[in-house]
Amino acid sequence: MRPRPARSTGMRLCQPGELPVRGIHRVLVCRPNHRLGNMVLISPLLHEIETLYPGAEIDIVSAGCAAQVLYGPRFQVRRIMNFPRRAVHHPWLAAKLVHELRGNTYDLAIDPCAGSGSGRLALRVCRARYKVGFPDSTAGGETDGPWSTAPEHLAKRSVFLLRTAYAGTTETEWPTLDVPLAPSDMQHGACALAKILGRDGCKAGTQPVIGIFGNATGPKRLPEPWWEAFTTALRARRPDVHIVEVLAEHGRSQLPGVTASFYTRDLRKLAAVLANMQGFVSADCGVMHLAAAVGTPTLGLFTQSNRSKYTPYGPGNEGVDVAAGDDGVHTAPCVAGWVDQAVGEYTAPDHPVASFR
Repeated sequence: MRPRPARSTGMRLCQPGELPVRGIHRVLVCRPNHRLGNMVLISPLLHEIETLYPGAEIDIVSAGCAAQVLYGPRFQVRRIMNFPRRAVHHPWLAAKLVHELRGNTYDLAIDPCAGSGSGRLALRVCRARYKVGFPDSTAGGETDGPWSTAPEHLAKRSVFLLRTAYAGTTETEWPTLDVPLAPSDMQHGACALAKILGRDGCKAGTQPVIGIFGNATGPKRLPEPWWEAFTTALRARRPDVHIVEVLAEHGRSQLPGVTASFYTRDLRKLAAVLANMQGFVSADCGVMHLAAAVGTPTLGLFTQSNRSKYTPYGPGNEGVDVAAGDDGVHTAPCVAGWVDQAVGEYTAPDHPVASFR
């Protein structure tokens, strides 16, 4: 006899092929994480839910403000429940949100990330007929059966999780990162970039624009001499390229010799400006994933051994390992070569806003 699905706060996980094709209308995605990159990386899962259950409504358990900005306008997203970034310092607010979470009922709840204690806790306390998540052993990489074939990249893993549980057939292509922008957002981004570069109006110029983000967390950050070597190599290879530094939240420049810069703490404005660039180079961070999600060819620079999990995802994007102690002499020319390939023989579109997907 087939086991009954979880109906309240039980933790029996949906088995492979057990999730029904019909009857799933209320969906909960449990990703209580404040990091921008982790929020962007669930966009393929949202796309897959919308594909498999086009009439369903999606709630998201998140932390911080990123999910609300990125997915609040999404048509099938009903509500985003944001836990405080440090819940231990806000116990009453966290308790209130847990109470609200338990007060809803769902047909399907998904914990998309193996090894996330907060995601698994949200999955445990919510009330859902079907609960989907990786078996606990996958957090350490040891499992068997269908789970052993899970892709390593985080953008694919959550989609694989849902497809494995789904009883019907699914597409063979993997959905890409997707943070869609309204035409008005694109127009404002084009105007802002034009003003930064001293152009008149909002039209794209005849010279390509490459954005660079030099900040990252801890050891993932590259030193200023590395960036100086890179910008020197890039200018020598492509003197026609405009370089624009995207500043971090602290507002300080990290690229010696680069004078054009853009600063905002608004994620949607940032996404709009990134989407109007012809390429983007960044250390491993959330802004890197955001650039890829708006369709800008993106190159990620990795100083840690996690490129297979976090490399910029989607066509035209790549990741490069930067060896410890590299001052840019060895890697920077290769990175400049990628920019050369990404830009190619650039021709400004007549209608840059209309050309955005």
